Amino acid sequence: MCRTMPPPRIRISLMLVVAVMAVGCSGKEAAAPEPEVTVQAAVVERKGIADVISTEAVLYAKSEASIVPKISAPVERFFVNRGSPVRAGQLLARLENHDLQAAVQQAKGAYEQAEAAYATNTEVNVPADVQTAELNVKETKQSMEANRSVYESRLKLFQAGAISRNLLEQSHVSYIQANNQYELAVAHLEGLKKVGQQAALKIASGQLAAAEGQYKAALANLQYSEIRSPIDGVVTDRPLYEGQMATAGAPLMTVMDLSRIVARSYVAPQEAAQLHVGDPATLIVGDSHVEVSAKVSVVSPALDPNSTTLQVWLETANPKGQLKPGSTVGVRIVARSVGDTLVVPNAALLTAPEGNTSVMVIGKDQHAHQTLVKTGIRGTEGTQILSGLSAGDQVVTEGAYGLPDGAKVQIEKPTAPKSGNSE
Repeated sequence: MCRTMPPPRIRISLMLVVAVMAVGCSGKEAAAPEPEVTVQAAVVERKGIADVISTEAVLYAKSEASIVPKISAPVERFFVNRGSPVRAGQLLARLENHDLQAAVQQAKGAYEQAEAAYATNTEVNVPADVQTAELNVKETKQSMEANRSVYESRLKLFQAGAISRNLLEQSHVSYIQANNQYELAVAHLEGLKKVGQQAALKIASGQLAAAEGQYKAALANLQYSEIRSPIDGVVTDRPLYEGQMATAGAPLMTVMDLSRIVARSYVAPQEAAQLHVGDPATLIVGDSHVEVSAKVSVVSPALDPNSTTLQVWLETANPKGQLKPGSTVGVRIVARSVGDTLVVPNAALLTAPEGNTSVMVIGKDQHAHQTLVKTGIRGTEGTQILSGLSAGDQVVTEGAYGLPDGAKVQIEKPTAPKSGNSE
């Protein structure tokens, strides 16, 4: 038969009642035995302890590409399906592009024509115009010099009285006209060399650049009809089928790089303040409780406006593909850790209303003495003691609440769990 032991306070009261009854029956005063309280205790140990933050997180692929076409056209052919592994640059789909191919041919012809015109203008037309102008200058100079000789000769004859003034004036007019033609020819030549030649080259160069741009634009549109993957990964979504219209700006396919996974969790600001990039963490996957090692990769510097928490990212490798984007996992993050320190069970700590923390230390006299302690890291199974205790001290873990300072105690060993069926 199993008996349930009364709580410590009730046992102390029963002892006192028994003592009083004994005195009353004997009629003599007898020394009351010192009350003894049964408690459970633990030894202060030196070991490692960690401050662990436990929360949940949602999994995301580290790299994800939502592939959107830049042109609208029906899908001519898909080269991959959902679940297909792909490489960066691999051709995933082709849109119908017969009109684009024709536009490329047309633009290519215009570009070749512009190249020929540029060569003609720079190598033939402009040099020919300059050469013509130079010949014109030479001819007009010769004519001007010939008319000047005639005028000077007639001027001498007129001064000698051999010819009339009318002949002298005719030769003078002819000389002035020839001189003007010469000056115009020189100005035209200089204009061709300074301005006309440059303008002609600019016009030819501009026409060639415009034709080249149209040709490249046509080639780009043709290339847009070929849908290629920007990253290595796996096709996770492909909403259209061959023959359906692909619309510019609407997702045609999604590729995710599942080789590395990022778990995004939300942590209270006071906890996030203890975290740093590179801190170790553990992801707990599903009902199987498979544990996967991870590390903190991002600690957001700003609060989430909806939850007033900070987002923390944990990154890990996913070689076996067991981590699925979109699923929820448990998270344990080691914020701080100490390798060799004094540790007591959390149940041994007593917190006073004013905030002081103490424990009940069992002395060699088997009396419990309240002792103030300074704590550090508090883990799930124990708390770091910075001062107040020594290794090997015994502290009360059960029965300390309400236990008077200096009370005599008896240490009770924890009851081992029974095996088998009890009758």
